[in-house]
Amino acid sequence: MSKIYIFLADGCEEIEALTPVDLLRRAGEEVCTVSVMGRKEIIGSHRITILADCTIEESEFDDGDLLVLPGGMPGTLNLGGCESLAALIRSYDDKGKRIAAICAAPSILGVMGILKDKKAVCFPGFEEKLAGAKIQEQPTVTDGNVTTGRGMGAAIDFSLELIRVLKGEEAAKKMGEKIVYHC
Repeated sequence: MSKIYIFLADGCEEIEALTPVDLLRRAGEEVCTVSVMGRKEIIGSHRITILADCTIEESEFDDGDLLVLPGGMPGTLNLGGCESLAALIRSYDDKGKRIAAICAAPSILGVMGILKDKKAVCFPGFEEKLAGAKIQEQPTVTDGNVTTGRGMGAAIDFSLELIRVLKGEEAAKKMGEKIVYHC
């Protein structure tokens, strides 16, 4: 079983935040939602309240296998402005641990230089923030330790890709069938 941390901030895109939580938990993974707002209650970009499992200040992340950053505005800006999250992302990347971001959130990785020479996708209009990346146009892509997704419409593809990289092709295929996705 993998340990996954999904980071939440006010203004996050709710579908991009909660679809990975749902599908990864269905796949038997241990998922912890983490607020970077100094409180557990998060208000999404469409005014949906989400209660995180913990705050970034309350937790240690050495046991994690994957960090996930949902997009949305101003959620991406709030995530990108969190210095302790930036340090954690850098630490995971330095160790070759998995990092994933969807929609506008890949811009955080791009600004940090993590996407240099990697295939990546993002919400249209954020490509210039993916410094040095090889921009793709498919729903989701994994290159090395980094998985990126294009946007809310790709949230299921993105989540199934995370299952694939953690548990294999067959597990992702079975999950797609279980949720009647492209059947």
